[in-house]
Order: sequence, then structure tokens, then C-alpha cells
Amino acid sequence: MFKKLILITLILSFAVSCTKEQDPFEIGKRYIGKLNDSTQVKDLKSIFPNDSIANFESSNAFTGNNYNIEIFNPEGKKLLILSPTVAKDSTATIKTVRIENAQFKTAKGISRISTFKDIKDNYKINKIDNLIGSVVVTVKELNASFTIDKNELPASIRFEQNTTIDVLQIPGKAKIKYFMLHW
Repeated sequence: MFKKLILITLILSFAVSCTKEQDPFEIGKRYIGKLNDSTQVKDLKSIFPNDSIANFESSNAFTGNNYNIEIFNPEGKKLLILSPTVAKDSTATIKTVRIENAQFKTAKGISRISTFKDIKDNYKINKIDNLIGSVVVTVKELNASFTIDKNELPASIRFEQNTTIDVLQIPGKAKIKYFMLHW
């Protein structure tokens, strides 16, 4: 009996010591810190207990209605912008997360202040979209997109919207303008 008690105690202590606490700033394919692809809007206060949560609603003729939830740290610095699947529904999940703070990083060290070279060296680039004023680099491994301002590109391709942009045409030092997760 005593041996069984010791064995159970050892197994439980081993199991408890092996559990890794979630890094509140780690970005993965289906999560960012304790926020994940199934988190509901009503759960945000428990996930960000020390941070400020602000709802922002806007409407214009070009984009339609937008309903974003902004997360600010205690010092007032913007951390994240969340877009729920359904506006003003506490049971809605988050469909898009825009990373605003460089503290948030992937396991490979990619953050809001990384460069195109950092992305290219660490992840497979699945797609590059050429837009009017920017290019959007898609990395499916993360369910992420990185927007780079066209001012970061060589002048020869900066003003061409119909040109297909290749990975080799984007300078390694090009800075990320927006870093977004899509769930």
C-alpha cells in the first residue's frame, strides 16, 4: 500500500512538473498567448485581466461596418486589434488578430519589428499579393500575413500593380507594416 502511494505521488509530481505554462506573448498557428481560435469575445476579460479592452466601431462607404476590439497594456500601449466573426456578439470568436506590439513573437522569433529576411529565413512563403500601396506576404504555417509598404520595394516594381512580385524582388531589410493572424 505504501509503495502504491509513493508511486502515485511520484507520477503526479512528474505530471505537474512537465506542464508548461503558456507564454502570454508567444504566437502560434491557432493562438497568441492565451487567446486562441476558439476564444469567445466574452472570455477576453479573463484572458487580459490587467489590460484595457476597448471596442471600436466605424463605418464608411468603402469598408462597410467594422467592429474591432483593441487591447492596451496598463501603460496604455496598444497590444492587439481583434476582429470578431460577428459584431457585438459576446459568443463570437475572433477571426483576425493584428499584432501591434513587438513583445509578441513566434517560436522562431518573428515579431512586429522583424524584416522580410527574418520571415523568409524562418518560414515558407506561400503567396505574395501585389496591392496598390503594399504587398501582402502569406505564411500558411502560421495562418499569418505580413504587409510590407511598397516604399520598401525597389522603384522598378513599386508602382506596378499588375506585376507578379517574386520573393527575390523584396529586399531583406524591408520592414513589416502589419502582422496579422487569420483564423
